Amino acid sequence: MTNFRNPSIRVAMMPRDTNAFGTIFGGVLLSYIDLAGGIEAQKHTRHRIVTVAMREVIFHKPVFVGDIVSFYTETKKIGRTSITVKVNVEAERLVGAYERVEVTEAEVVYVAVDENRRPVPVLDQQ
Repeated sequence: MTNFRNPSIRVAMMPRDTNAFGTIFGGVLLSYIDLAGGIEAQKHTRHRIVTVAMREVIFHKPVFVGDIVSFYTETKKIGRTSITVKVNVEAERLVGAYERVEVTEAEVVYVAVDENRRPVPVLDQQ
């Protein structure tokens, strides 16, 4: 389990998020991973950011309807125009016996861009 203190976001998984097998779509989790990572990346720049890569997405365990899912983030690297964020995802199982499990992890790369969507330095030179 993660050592991070506060999640970037927490989401209750709903029936609309399930696939034909009754578990949450991986794409739904990827969307929330991108959102949580973007919140972390935005802390480091005043510029807009865009997602350029999702690396090493690992789905450890399924997520079920009713789970409360927490997305923990940590900045791993700040480059000239890019920010790399590690996202760990934990589910709190509220149906049946309570348990907290690590379900997914990913590394996401964001790039700072200007109004024309061209890369710009993350940190402004002043």
